[in-house]
Amino acid sequence: MKHRCEWCGDEPLYQQYHDKEWGVASYNDQLLFEMLILEGAQAGLSWITILKKRAHYQQVFDGFDAHKIARYDAQKVQQLLQDAGIVRNRLKVNAAISNAAQFLEIQAQYGSFADYIWQFVDGVPKINHWKLLSDIPVYTKEAEQMSSSLKRKGFKFVGPIICYAYMQAVGMVNDHTTDCFRYYEINN
Repeated sequence: MKHRCEWCGDEPLYQQYHDKEWGVASYNDQLLFEMLILEGAQAGLSWITILKKRAHYQQVFDGFDAHKIARYDAQKVQQLLQDAGIVRNRLKVNAAISNAAQFLEIQAQYGSFADYIWQFVDGVPKINHWKLLSDIPVYTKEAEQMSSSLKRKGFKFVGPIICYAYMQAVGMVNDHTTDCFRYYEINN
């Protein structure tokens, strides 16, 4: 039996996400944008709540097409706020729209969002060596720097804790515990 990070427990959806996606380095702008929106939606909630809603988010947020989301109007916002398949929080929905516009500006300025966001770890994943879940910090100086930079650029729901969760999700850091089978798979 494979040993996984303690946080995913026995929940099949968590296990699938852990085994296939969490901590895998992504330089794909589409996925980087999707995860930024989902991490912001997760603020104050459990990640399993967002994972369960993820497929519906992909549907109602036009496959996380930043060009389309940046053009959402008041009618679309009202439609989203009536949709029980997502987190119906006006601030989070409006942040997704605003963040889409900022995302597009960064792409135009840097050539890709990946080029911008990966600068906070010098372009390569940071390999940590945590033995226990309790050893993993909730944020780091890199996450604070990312948060400050994103906020200066107008992003919302990008505090240091959200940024660190984002860094973990998109593989900017490998925070699998050293007893987890994925720790070694990702490092190779």
